[in-house]
Amino acid sequence: MGRAFEYRRAAKEKRWDKMSKVFPKLAKAITLAAKEGGGDPASNAKLRTAILNAKAQNMPKDNIDAAIKRASSKEGQLVEVSYEGKANHGVLLFIECMTDNPTRTIANLKSYFNKTPGASIVNNGSLEFMFSRKSVLEGRLEDLKPLNLSLEDLELSLIDYGLESLEVEGESFFAIGDYQDFKQLNEGFETLKIPVQKASLQRIANAPISLSEQALAESEKLIDKIEEDDDVIALYTNIS
Repeated sequence: MGRAFEYRRAAKEKRWDKMSKVFPKLAKAITLAAKEGGGDPASNAKLRTAILNAKAQNMPKDNIDAAIKRASSKEGQLVEVSYEGKANHGVLLFIECMTDNPTRTIANLKSYFNKTPGASIVNNGSLEFMFSRKSVLEGRLEDLKPLNLSLEDLELSLIDYGLESLEVEGESFFAIGDYQDFKQLNEGFETLKIPVQKASLQRIANAPISLSEQALAESEKLIDKIEEDDDVIALYTNIS
């Protein structure tokens, strides 16, 4: 699938597994989904997905329930905001956040960029065209066997639900479609009775770049700072 598909997938997941901040990030996603579409997962696909991703990270049920209830609270109103930035070596960054205080969020992000030589935040819309927004659903190959489904059968079946491409990495497969077909792809998995391991909207670089080890190490210092911020939910780059 390539590193351009999801930036440093294994490294990021390994770090997130150890981060105490992962539950608050997941809780924010659940709360915002419940605010937008209601607190019933059966009728709110975005909430179902947020809960699914939380369970994949072993988030306790009590935490999930509390995040849903928080959606009806007047305290801490969450909003989605995004920011764009550039760094040395041609690195582009698209940052998605959920925050109850955008002023705090942008101040924190600016501090990370200001402390990084050659890096700067740019006006929103400057870099968005450099990324394609896609729906990405992950499943396990072993879950296809009891259903007597080959990858070819799966691909043909999911095309009707908006599938653009089907890619395999290790023991997992990834169904990729336009971001507007996120709900339809979820419905396709449900119809075929295929468990979804993770589901997300991602921004995939249209022109990924390769970096030397030294350039990558320099870039990762800024990337790590951004990813560790409480308000940052996702970070996408053009690094391949």
